[in-house]
Amino acid sequence: MNFRQSTRRDQPEINLIAFIDVLLAVLIFLMISTSFSRTAGLAVRLSTVGEEASSPPKSIHIVVDAEGHVALNGRRSSARDTSLLALELRNLSSRESTQIVDIHADGQATHQSVISVMEAARLAGLPQVTFSAQSNSR
Repeated sequence: MNFRQSTRRDQPEINLIAFIDVLLAVLIFLMISTSFSRTAGLAVRLSTVGEEASSPPKSIHIVVDAEGHVALNGRRSSARDTSLLALELRNLSSRESTQIVDIHADGQATHQSVISVMEAARLAGLPQVTFSAQSNSR
């Protein structure tokens, strides 16, 4: 004879309501304790219209066309080698006492031709290089 009653045990459950309450408390704490700060940018002082430049520095204008041909101050250069172009730049900068190289490259010019001009400027001792671009406004 079996006098014991079979008791059915319930499966244990995780109480999700308490878990959600704890997570909401942590979320509120993180939202309150978080400080939002703006990252510092570069301090740039732009010139205004009223200011006049003392004297604009002379620059060597280099034009690179779509085929990779180079012109220095309006004169086509025959130098295809970077070292020969650097020699021409050094001679031109010593005659005109310039320190800035202004590169006008065609939109279809290869990157290599522009990089070669930049390398020639570096070899010539002209570290200040600027690029000119045309705006799309019509």
